Amino acid sequence: MILLLLAYLGGILTIISPCILPVLPFVFAKADQPFRKSGLPLLAGMAITFAAFAAIATVGGAWVVRANRYGRDVSLIVLAVFGLTLIWPALANWISRPFVALGSRLSQPSDSEANANSPLRSLLLGVATGLLWAPCAGPILGLILTGAALEGASSRSAFLLLAYAAGAATSLAVVLLAGGRVFAALKRSLGAEVWIRSVLGVAVLAGVAAIALGLDRGLLTQISLASTSGVEQSLIDRFHPNTQTPTNPPKNPGSMMMMSATAAGAAAGPQTMPDLSGAVAWINSPPLNRDLLKGHVVLVDFWTYSCINCLRSIPYVRAWADKYKDSGLIVIGVHTPEFAFEKDLDNVKRAVGELKIAYPVALDNDYKIWKAFSNSYWPADYLIDAEGRIRHHHYGEGKYDESEQQIQELLKEHNPQLSVNGLVQIAATGAEAAPDSDVESPETYIGYDRGDSFLSPGGFKQDVANVYSIPKHLELNQWGLSGNWTDHAQVATLDSARGKIVFRFHARDVHLVLGPPLGGKPVRFQVRIDGQAPGASHGVDTDAQGDGKITDHRLYQLIRQKDPIEDHTFEIEFLDPGAQAFAFTFG
Repeated sequence: MILLLLAYLGGILTIISPCILPVLPFVFAKADQPFRKSGLPLLAGMAITFAAFAAIATVGGAWVVRANRYGRDVSLIVLAVFGLTLIWPALANWISRPFVALGSRLSQPSDSEANANSPLRSLLLGVATGLLWAPCAGPILGLILTGAALEGASSRSAFLLLAYAAGAATSLAVVLLAGGRVFAALKRSLGAEVWIRSVLGVAVLAGVAAIALGLDRGLLTQISLASTSGVEQSLIDRFHPNTQTPTNPPKNPGSMMMMSATAAGAAAGPQTMPDLSGAVAWINSPPLNRDLLKGHVVLVDFWTYSCINCLRSIPYVRAWADKYKDSGLIVIGVHTPEFAFEKDLDNVKRAVGELKIAYPVALDNDYKIWKAFSNSYWPADYLIDAEGRIRHHHYGEGKYDESEQQIQELLKEHNPQLSVNGLVQIAATGAEAAPDSDVESPETYIGYDRGDSFLSPGGFKQDVANVYSIPKHLELNQWGLSGNWTDHAQVATLDSARGKIVFRFHARDVHLVLGPPLGGKPVRFQVRIDGQAPGASHGVDTDAQGDGKITDHRLYQLIRQKDPIEDHTFEIEFLDPGAQAFAFTFG
């Protein structure tokens, strides 16, 4: 019941989010008509359609993406026609003639205006609007969708999605009812019905144009004057819904785009610092425990070395450890692996050295520390005071100033005379640099267990060698293989030379987690953007000609664009056999 309430409240909060703006013209277009026969069917169609597509999207795979895209195109056409009928009543009468004739044949009295305002027409308009509705993935919706994706289709996830959609419909109903009163007042005082309908028609067409150009996903989000994420996060923290720790938990959902991505859920974690005895090894330190840490402020940072979100937060964690080490702060990096190669002690030691991490790192290969903290995300930071109490936590990237201020406050509790000298200033480069704001491509896995939007003909062939081919056409975030590959749950391995991966993306940076074959023999590769060498847009692991080499298991930065960000086709060709490909991430 608590999760249902949270879902409903999260839906209500969408009214102050920018994602609702493209929908409002279609809602207001019904404001001057009876709510029961017009507004209510519109909202019902929107809510049911959104909930259905969101539920299917958690389990449906690439075919749902394509179906939704075609449904979106059809809906844009329907809504554009609707906008034109508001501007030109003659067009509305012409379109409604077949329906009027059908009604006459069924001996149902009707006229064009009554038919135009029928509940069925409003319901269909709501279905079309629901296909376009892309609510901002705040923490509550992120929690629902992540749980649904991990648990599979269930009545529980379906009811949560319906509750979220019902909340959004409730807030829109309030707007619609208030809008109806405004319309009635205008019509009584000004006789402006024709003018109002024309303005609404223009608004609807403008909304259709904004959605068709992608402004509902980009510009509207950037110009938001109000964010619901803080309110939603406080609701989650207040009610503490229980969530299960998955076997392969997702990184910060903000990294998946975009579900989002910016979404972070909170589990009912401990109030005091759990023990660290679950670590299988320690780097840069002998084993630490609660007794040894008593009297110190402790920052526990969950990370894994192939996670791009973790790599982008490491410069801040590293700077805090250095700045406050003499003031009573102890930073502990808990390395909890996602992929099997991240369990190897030598691999982690090499990564710790390359990242210049000097603070203690605990290897949590069995997820014992992860589970003790009831953690669910990479990266995740837990700040513990000198008495061993967890006082602050943060999931995902960002809010570094806020986290550092929390560190300073806890240190001053122990030493009121402490001088902190402001906040750290970071100028990260390479893969550690902050992501661009214009990213529309999600983290995408190459292994079949979590692979999505894979378009090579025939789909995945699980755990057997297969010759794949690149699809003839790729739309945004679709991808394919060519050559002789064996695709496993977590990784695809190239069985013979000259294999390719092609991905249609929208981002500044392209990263790919790669590894050499057993034995560590390097694998040469070449990358291309739209068939051309990257030139100045090459990443730190490629040159201007697009050439690079896989030498160890890690995340490789292949592209960092210098040009304005647009949709592009990325291609990587492996010139030697044995390449292992795990996951794309973007920035």
